[in-house]
Amino acid sequence: MSKVVLITGGSSGIGKSVGEFLTEKGFIVYGTSRNSENIKSHPFKLITLDVNSTESILKAVEEVISLEGRIDVLINNAGMGITGAIEDTPTNEMRTVFETNFFGAIEMMKAVLPQMRTQKSGLIINVTSIAGYMGLPFRGIYSATKGALEIVTEAIRMEVKSFGIEVTNVAPGDFTTNIASGRYHTPVFENSPYKENYQNNLNLMDSHVDRGDNPLKMAEAIYSIINTPKPKIHYKVGAFMQKFSIVLKRILPDIIYEKLLMNHYKIKVKS
Repeated sequence: MSKVVLITGGSSGIGKSVGEFLTEKGFIVYGTSRNSENIKSHPFKLITLDVNSTESILKAVEEVISLEGRIDVLINNAGMGITGAIEDTPTNEMRTVFETNFFGAIEMMKAVLPQMRTQKSGLIINVTSIAGYMGLPFRGIYSATKGALEIVTEAIRMEVKSFGIEVTNVAPGDFTTNIASGRYHTPVFENSPYKENYQNNLNLMDSHVDRGDNPLKMAEAIYSIINTPKPKIHYKVGAFMQKFSIVLKRILPDIIYEKLLMNHYKIKVKS
């Protein structure tokens, strides 16, 4: 019997690539979008879901269960980016990103777990980020949301294991998607003390996405995880140096690692 997969944020980017790949492999795939009725000719079925609305989440999950009788795999992919110096970034914008990237994923897990318990099986894959393993300058809030989801995954994984449910993280590096256009960018304020360093970092971040990996690489990784009987807790998918940066953080003294990051992001220290 084909597995039923629910992917949040399935209308574009990584979510769409994963959905297309899994559909080709014979899975029954449901993607989600806040405005699914505006999207035509999609390669798999899209349903309307806003991860910031518990009512919308429950309605979408109930729709899939009513149509298919089960949900075998939840892929928590929906997310948004945010950039800016922490001092310059409005706190309400920080809360919005936490609502989407962190609490939205938690609400999705809470919505599918009763069905998965009934089935005595299920897999939840939380798409986080390699950025969640370190505090990146001018991306600190984004890093925090993804790092928080990594830690929550470790906890809930142990809580649901006795019900036959597996939970794992997949942390991508930079992929060629439209995420840069969907970020909240704190403006480069003319009078900001961070103006020069922040502008340099915006240029660098966008170039990283433009030169990123093909999202198909994430689709292949997720397909492999779904077919793994006992998935690991953490997976990283990306360029070698992006994955190796996590190893360096673990083995280098903090001050040395910080210096490497500052050099990489061309942060100038005023004397």
